[in-house]
Amino acid sequence: MARQFSVRRQTGFTAIAMVCFFALYLPIGVLVIYAFNAGTSLSVWEGFSLRWFVKAFENQQVIEASIRSLQIAVVAALVATAAATMAALATTRTEPYRGLTLKYAFINQPLMIPEIVTAVALLIFFSRIKVWTGYSGLGYLIAAHTAFCIPFAYLPIRARLENMDLTLERAAADLYATPWKTFRYVTLPLLWPGILAGLMLAFVISLDDVVITEFVKSAGQDTLPTYMLGQLRRAITPEMNAISTLFLLLSICIVTVFFFVNKKRI
Repeated sequence: MARQFSVRRQTGFTAIAMVCFFALYLPIGVLVIYAFNAGTSLSVWEGFSLRWFVKAFENQQVIEASIRSLQIAVVAALVATAAATMAALATTRTEPYRGLTLKYAFINQPLMIPEIVTAVALLIFFSRIKVWTGYSGLGYLIAAHTAFCIPFAYLPIRARLENMDLTLERAAADLYATPWKTFRYVTLPLLWPGILAGLMLAFVISLDDVVITEFVKSAGQDTLPTYMLGQLRRAITPEMNAISTLFLLLSICIVTVFFFVNKKRI
């Protein structure tokens, strides 16, 4: 009887995996630990304290940048998920035709080209609009984040649609349900975990984006990541560790909520 191939039983695979995990997560663990350091040193432990979290919450610039980041991320994620849902339905609930692959490539283009290229293109495009209209508000950042987040929301939604059984949708059509009712009462409930996954992924991608934000934003429109980048250029303090720890906690909460919601749906 032939032995079944297993990657886990390959010589050295476990050791390499452990080294990779330590290399990825050990710096994050050190960052979280020193966020609670009582002193100002980033390498010498001087006791446990929450002073840097308190200082971060008392920093008006941090509060404004956080609110701005959440506003942009929420709006961009909602718009990107809505657009991605329509695109996924249009590219999966149809017979294959010439040009469909080109549409896949067009939708996923932000994933295939360097982010810096997208940022420069958006900078040139929006700079023209700013000159013509005189408007320099957050609309440009929201539009830029939305365009960049669409493929991230599209992939899980499309994957969910491709794995769905069409029997229920066809049965609804046979029972004279309109396309809208079929979508509302059959497709949407089954598609909801994919939409939620796309929404959360788009939200996280928008929340921590730096490159596109740095190129598109106007004066006084720092998001939390760009604010942190600016502070790191001046001086590294445990306050940055505290803010990073809060970012990490938010990401863990999002993933946890999605896990339980998706598990309940399944």
